[in-house]
Amino acid sequence: MTDGTDGVGGAGKTDRTGGADEDLAGGSEPDSSDSLKAFGAVVKAFRKRAGLTQEALAPLVRYAAQTVASIEQGRRFPPRDFVERAEEVLDAFGALRGAARHLSRQPGLASWFRQWALLEAEAVNLYTYECRLIPGLLQTEAYARKLFADRLPPLGDDEIETRLAARTERQRLLRERPNTAYSFIIEEHLFRRRTGGTAAARELIDRILELAELRNIEIQIMPLARESHAGMDGPMRLLETPENRWFAYCEAQESGQFISDPKVVSMLQMRYARMRSQALSLEDSVSLLRQMRGAA
Repeated sequence: MTDGTDGVGGAGKTDRTGGADEDLAGGSEPDSSDSLKAFGAVVKAFRKRAGLTQEALAPLVRYAAQTVASIEQGRRFPPRDFVERAEEVLDAFGALRGAARHLSRQPGLASWFRQWALLEAEAVNLYTYECRLIPGLLQTEAYARKLFADRLPPLGDDEIETRLAARTERQRLLRERPNTAYSFIIEEHLFRRRTGGTAAARELIDRILELAELRNIEIQIMPLARESHAGMDGPMRLLETPENRWFAYCEAQESGQFISDPKVVSMLQMRYARMRSQALSLEDSVSLLRQMRGAA
């Protein structure tokens, strides 16, 4: 198991925990958090003490005003750099750092996924290869709702809404962190499956085509016909932290693995680099998506 108290884990260790991650149909332990609400209330109190609105605080902590609002409302897990900047800007006497140490849960995220989600929110590079379903950061509401509705054992309506809200909140990263480089390699058959029906498939492709226009997002399609494929061992994610440390996350059904061992991470980086050369180019990927969108 990982050690360390900052959500990173010690170098050279791996963390295996049961359950599929948040990007599958949900996992089994998403729960709301009183600690997040309490932290948000502390931020709000110190902000008002400083005589600042959310809009005025936002540029000082280098986050969008809606992010500040989400954190104050207890709907978003605060990134470490937000905590440090808010602590300094609001002259909080160490109260925000102290409160942040007690945050243990993120509403709508499975427990085994939270460590990765915390790092994901601060990553400077984030690479994702997926062969089972469209990555959560790229999903539309209709696509995600279908996944949650098909989950076994079945989820309740309130639980589905909580998970949808968490997924939507995570997707803000794509637009709120323009200096983070995102790379996605996605198998072609995931689009041809038409999860949720024809209209949902078209909406999904439209969203991905829109995201592909952003300078910091690269989306490549791995074609159906491919004689050589470096990703045969399954999905993977890689990220680089602001401190330039690399980590990986892999999973199968009912098991997840957080990887900090530099040798294993390096091996996965090598595989991802090879898949980038094996997948369609950025331009050809967009062309194929448009073709599939028209045929859907």
